[in-house]
Amino acid sequence: MKKYYVIPKLNLAVLLSAALLLGACLLRIVYYAGVQASVGELWLQGVLPVFAGLWLLVMLFTSAADRLHRTFLPVLLGLVFFAVKAAAFPAMQRYLCWALYIAAAAVYWLTVTRALNKWIFAAMTACALAYHGMVEDFWQHKYLSLYTTALSGGRTARWYLLAEGTVLMAMLALLLIAVAMVRRETDGWAPSWGDRNDGRRLHSITPIYAVSPYIMVTRNTASDFLRDTMECSKLDVYIRHKRLEGLDGFGVMHVVLAAYARCAAQYPGLNRFLSGQRIHSRGEELEVALVVKPEMSTTSTETVIKVYLAPTDTAEEVYRKLQEKVDAVKSTTVSQNSFDLLAKVVNFIPGLLLKFTVWFLKLLDYFGLLPRWLTKLSPFHGSLFITSMASLGIPPIYHHLYDFGNIPVFISLGKKYRRREVDKDGKVVIHRYMDYTFVTDERIVDGFYYASVLRCFRGLLQDPAQLDVPPETVARDVD
Repeated sequence: MKKYYVIPKLNLAVLLSAALLLGACLLRIVYYAGVQASVGELWLQGVLPVFAGLWLLVMLFTSAADRLHRTFLPVLLGLVFFAVKAAAFPAMQRYLCWALYIAAAAVYWLTVTRALNKWIFAAMTACALAYHGMVEDFWQHKYLSLYTTALSGGRTARWYLLAEGTVLMAMLALLLIAVAMVRRETDGWAPSWGDRNDGRRLHSITPIYAVSPYIMVTRNTASDFLRDTMECSKLDVYIRHKRLEGLDGFGVMHVVLAAYARCAAQYPGLNRFLSGQRIHSRGEELEVALVVKPEMSTTSTETVIKVYLAPTDTAEEVYRKLQEKVDAVKSTTVSQNSFDLLAKVVNFIPGLLLKFTVWFLKLLDYFGLLPRWLTKLSPFHGSLFITSMASLGIPPIYHHLYDFGNIPVFISLGKKYRRREVDKDGKVVIHRYMDYTFVTDERIVDGFYYASVLRCFRGLLQDPAQLDVPPETVARDVD
């Protein structure tokens, strides 16, 4: 059983710590706006703590609820600030403070990554707060006399108290953060370094898969192409049966998506993706992208929708999820669609600036820093992109994988066609067939794995009645 800490967003201790961090940052800015300071002091004692405090503040409401380990970086920067501040102390006191700061960093690291008892860090922070306020500040700098001077209008004393107050506020905020931590337990995946907001990094993959992304850098240079054909007799009967049950518009697309989700239940590696030259897993949620035209005409505009499937979804559940998205698009104007609105905003950016914007987005995506709301809108991020050529009356295409984003599989469905064949009795019979293509990123799983997936996929299409009941078990990907 793995243990880890999280911090609930709506928590009194969190709100108080956020208020303290914000107040400390603002007062620090006010302090350095009113005193003369060297460039080095301004950066190390002014900019550094403000940046660390604001970073930690943002983390409290973004990453702390599920990836608390990320707060270690701003806390470490804050401890660097304290270490620089202690450099002016006498030798013995300076070395003691540095040792304590290193210990505090180690304890916080173990707390947020290994679920060390949070009260150890809380006790260290409380002791440091008491020492700083009651010993270092009160006795060494004589707070009472300074306060008296401040009341009489002494600018230096007042400014000094302002700076020391920000330090005490930051310490109290850290103490409240420790108090707000809640321990969780799981027998599966626990948050760790390298995870993204759309997937977790896999640490136990074989070395060849850790190295291959550095050799085959782009998806287009790592793409495999496959074309297969299936006989549609059972599929057509199944689709007619579903339509008679009241599922209007039920078709091949719904069966294919349900079959793909069922394959992911048995082969979870299918839901991996490569980003930042590291292999990640989306877990059990399949994020499927497809293009929708509100009207089948050359003048009708296209839009991209995202459908979120689970490996346990039946064909009927897939139908309802997809139809809900399609109906929403058909009843919504282009200006009201989230994806089209984003594309419209990006289109207003001038050419050179747009080039820089795309480069910057790729940089953020490489390090997993794109916000989740943006990757949800992006047609380039997901488990699968699927398109159907049947409505266009043409065979399936081999669609390239996008180098931007992280979609590892592109499926194209072709139109159905008839073929005359001779059966075992020597009679000429007509069968309906459908071709489909897969373009896959070979860096996420090996060829044998993909072959097993495709055999499972084809078997489900040839016997779609299996998709009417959820799978008995859902396999879990490696750690």
